[in-house]
Amino acid sequence: MTTTSPTVTITTMRRRHLRNVLRIEEQTSSTPWSLGLFLAEVRRDERDYIVALSDADERVLGFAGLLYVVGEGHVTTVSVDPKVQRGRIGTRLMLELARRAITRGSDSITLEVRASNKAALALYRRFGFAPSGVRKDYYKDPTEDALVLWAHEIDSPAYAERLAFIEEQLSGAPIDQKELA
Repeated sequence: MTTTSPTVTITTMRRRHLRNVLRIEEQTSSTPWSLGLFLAEVRRDERDYIVALSDADERVLGFAGLLYVVGEGHVTTVSVDPKVQRGRIGTRLMLELARRAITRGSDSITLEVRASNKAALALYRRFGFAPSGVRKDYYKDPTEDALVLWAHEIDSPAYAERLAFIEEQLSGAPIDQKELA
């Protein structure tokens, strides 16, 4: 599945994207994944990894991943190039992850997020995620708790309406081309 917007295409992560994925991972994660870990993850059938590509030059602007376990999706990673953060790329990635989870038969999605990451929390709330617990000292460098968030009934008509509303908001909100330069 591939989705497009006026300036960004969301598509399945391929090996050719990994150099740029690793560059973003190094810039955004205190404990970045290795090339070997990404290679292992993208090969697994019960995983979906996607990238946001600039339509202008096919540069990777962000990426996200989802694993599937018994009717549930678990977001493993969402990361956006710091140069284009706040450009709704994270929203586009989450929209595609939600669609893929529904297509794979998931009825809920879960994830962990740094308790202090207000921007990510706001994004996840838009997708119906609500806190359900805390993982103490989950993150390192710096040590911080993770909030465990869940979005339930993602296979419902109400959730389909939520996704349609988010997509409608995005259709009139292209990425600022100055940010892509």
